[in-house]
Amino acid sequence: MTLADTTKDQDETARAASAVIYVCTTCRRPDDPADHPRPGAAFAAATMRAAEKSGIEVQPVRCLSNCKRGCTAVMRRTDPSAPAWTYVFGNLDPAADAQALIDGAKLLAASADGLMPWRSRPEPLKRGLIARIPPFGFSEQTE
Repeated sequence: MTLADTTKDQDETARAASAVIYVCTTCRRPDDPADHPRPGAAFAAATMRAAEKSGIEVQPVRCLSNCKRGCTAVMRRTDPSAPAWTYVFGNLDPAADAQALIDGAKLLAASADGLMPWRSRPEPLKRGLIARIPPFGFSEQTE
């Protein structure tokens, strides 16, 4: 592979990036000692590995304030011309759920209505849903 091929792959991945996942790096179990490695940090690293060449951006963040239900992640679509809901997930397994986040982010990125479809959502994202937050400027029309 040449440098031009690598640059082309990186450019295509950047153009395709249409969702971002924020993974809490400080999540830990209540009984973990303070100096114990944080499961959240391991989960962020696993999610970043799973995202390679997927077009999905992963951002590690310190504390999403969902401590009683960690490991925690948030996902949202990044295209400002296509408003979408933001999703908060908890009780995720750092050893098993990284790919579920990537698959869910792809579903959200491709969604025509800005909602992640329930039926095709990976199981960890069904059982781990904490909140769904409307896009800026959202107004529900009721009759």
